Amino acid sequence: MKTLLPLLLALGLTATAQAGPALERMQSTGRIVLAHRESSVPFSYLLPDGRPVGYAVDLCLKVAEAVRQKLKMKTLSPQFLLVTPANRIQMVVDGKADMECGSTTNNAERREKVNFTVPHYITGARYLVKVDSGITDLAQFENKILVSTKGTTPMKSISQANNERALHINLVEAPDHAKAMEMLAAGQADGFVMDDVLLYGLAAARPDAAKYRVVGKFLTIEPLSIVLPKNDPELKVIVDEEMKRLITSHEANAIYERWFMKPIPPKNTAMNLPMNYLLKDFWKYPSDQVPY
Repeated sequence: MKTLLPLLLALGLTATAQAGPALERMQSTGRIVLAHRESSVPFSYLLPDGRPVGYAVDLCLKVAEAVRQKLKMKTLSPQFLLVTPANRIQMVVDGKADMECGSTTNNAERREKVNFTVPHYITGARYLVKVDSGITDLAQFENKILVSTKGTTPMKSISQANNERALHINLVEAPDHAKAMEMLAAGQADGFVMDDVLLYGLAAARPDAAKYRVVGKFLTIEPLSIVLPKNDPELKVIVDEEMKRLITSHEANAIYERWFMKPIPPKNTAMNLPMNYLLKDFWKYPSDQVPY
């Protein structure tokens, strides 16, 4: 209990509270480990120089500063950890990352292993195709090749839809979004199913962006949130409070504008994606509770 006492005092908690290992680790090491993605544009991705950037990364840095202030630490240095769609949840579960800053969907299955904070985006899975393909909806992928990214909810959802509707789609898993995009560009797949905002970002980053378009109705509804460890309720309180402050103060809106409406690196092209009605409505009363 002696090792917990300074932390409990710093958090303003009672002596009966149980601080989780992530907060203890941060206080002892002076570091907060932020997991990030390689190609989840514009949420979390790598620049050519290897630096992680993005909308979710900026939000996580704001959250990290709130944690530092709450713990009354002089410094709390962000340490970045590259994760994949397949291992991102497990990295948080294993304590290798203190939070994951990307484009991860908050759903019931994942909430059994980890916690989530207030969603920073609400999207849905659709399809990226080449303009000259003539494809406009799911049914037209019958007997064609459709790629998605391993370990994602769109991959699971398209598999279920394919079986239920007997579409005979040849589903292929890619290890990451960048590889799936490469497969579509190379003609190895007829479409790429993923959260539409990620598809817009991946297409916009290409020099031949005009050759691609996002089509189809939403296959899923995806509330995207920062991932937190399950066994750190005090950390979750801090993160939830900061996310709600960022939203109600409209600081989060400014961060959104930077990444979705203005030119972003490395191509310095803008996605020009205004905030959708789903997120606007949800942010009126920001909460970590999602109906999915």
